[in-house]
Parts: sequence; structure tokens; C-alpha cells
Amino acid sequence: MAVPATPRPSLILPRASSHAHSQSSAVGPISGRAAASRRHRGDFVFVVNPSGANGRTGKQWKQLLPHLRTRLADQCNICECITSGPTDAVDVTREAIEDGADAVIAVGGDGTLHEVVNGFFSKGNPVRALDQGPDHSAALGLIPLGTGSDFARTFGWTNDPCDAIDRIVRGVKSKLDIGMMEGPKRDPHFFINVADMHLSAKAGYFASMYKRFGNLCYVFGALRGFWGHNNRDLRIKVNEGEWNTVHNVTALCIGNAKYFGGGMKITPTADPFSGSLEVVILQDFK
Repeated sequence: MAVPATPRPSLILPRASSHAHSQSSAVGPISGRAAASRRHRGDFVFVVNPSGANGRTGKQWKQLLPHLRTRLADQCNICECITSGPTDAVDVTREAIEDGADAVIAVGGDGTLHEVVNGFFSKGNPVRALDQGPDHSAALGLIPLGTGSDFARTFGWTNDPCDAIDRIVRGVKSKLDIGMMEGPKRDPHFFINVADMHLSAKAGYFASMYKRFGNLCYVFGALRGFWGHNNRDLRIKVNEGEWNTVHNVTALCIGNAKYFGGGMKITPTADPFSGSLEVVILQDFK
């Protein structure tokens, strides 16, 4: 069962299941996918998206690294993995876990965190260390340096990286839920924050093209998403109930946490410790 959110976690221990949500139980620089093969056990692997927040993440990370080494170098090996493109963080995370990393920390925004979360799984199953026993598990951590950092808002975390390092140093671990999506022609896909479809998904896609404008990118994305948008009827089933037709759906949002779109509280009662997902349907928006 989900563990109550006291205290709020700095590190999360993911574990998969086959249900609609899965329970999660939540020094030198090394770059690229080959990093995992050159590391020692007991590593904290920091997966950095240098392009996050229109390049600000990479610049902030370089400034942060000396402070990080000062705070953590006596506790663990600090391994830096710089991603080079889309889905690279998924591969880096899987390799790090297979190599026995104690923690994988996403450095960036919600997109980087999403890829790192999916790196904890392969074909729907949790990734395990290759040369350690079944009791070993890697923790998930976060230094939020992205444009929106919406998942961090649910915990009341700011974008101050020094606060994030303090949480990691304290090493408080907690379990939380992770949502899982399944389709007939693809492996399961996991989400830790909010999954959505139709207008909000289009707005998010377009927002990624305007990251240079900061949080305004979500406004521009929404406006462009509305251009040519048509509401549509959807057949929806919740909690193994009956299929029901919902008319004129503008967007469907499934929240494990509360926020998306740069601070919009779209699923306000969602709680990643509750064992449930919140479904919000927006209808007939003009």
C-alpha cells in the first residue's frame, strides 16, 4: 500500500505492478551511455538534460556541481550522465540501475523526470541490478531545474537546486504511486505526474516549441492547440465499470500528482501516496 507522505521524500524507490497504477517505493563527471560500464557500486547517478529550460539547466548544473560534490562526495560516488537527445535518459537510467546504482537523480524538468522514471522499467517490468541480490533497489531523486517543474509543486518544492541537494543529503525515502498506460501494440509506458489526451496533450506538444519564453510557452501552446481544435465524444470506463460515452470532450486528464502546464492545478485532489488516480474530464470548451 502507499505510504503516507510524512515526511515528504527526497528519494523514491520504484517497483512495478500490472495494475493501472503501480506502487513505487519511492566523483568525477561521466558523460553518455557508456558511463554505466565504468562505474562502481554505491553511485548516485545524476542524469542531466543540458537542453532543459532552453539551455538554462545545463548552465545551472555546471554552477551547481562543485556545491554538490562538497555536500555529497563523502557519502557516495557522484556520477554525471549528460543526455544527448530524446529518450537518452531512459537508456542511461536502465544502464545505471543494471550496474547497481543506489540512486538515479533526474536533473531537469518534467520531461527529463518522465524519461528517468521509464528507465526504471523495461517491457513493463522493473529493471534490476545484474550482480546484486533481489533486495537491492535503486532510488529515484529529483533536482527540478526545468521550465515548469510541475511534479515538484505537488510536494511544495521550489526550483532552488540547493534545497534539492539538502533533501538528497538527508536521504529520506518514501513509497509513492506511478501510473501505467498499456496499449495493444506497445510496451507499457509509465507516468509519475499527469497523463492527458486531446487538447491538453496538443497544447503540451506545441508548448515544447516555445520553451525560450519560459512559462509563457504553455500559454502559446494552449492558443496554438485551440487553433483548429474540435471537441469529440469519447467512450470512457473508470474503475472497471461500464463503458460510457462522454460528449464533447475537450481534454481528459489522469492525475497521479496535481499540476501540469506550468502550475495549472488540473487534478487538485490527486495524491501520489493514495493508491488512486484522479480523472478529470473537461467538456465543451470553446
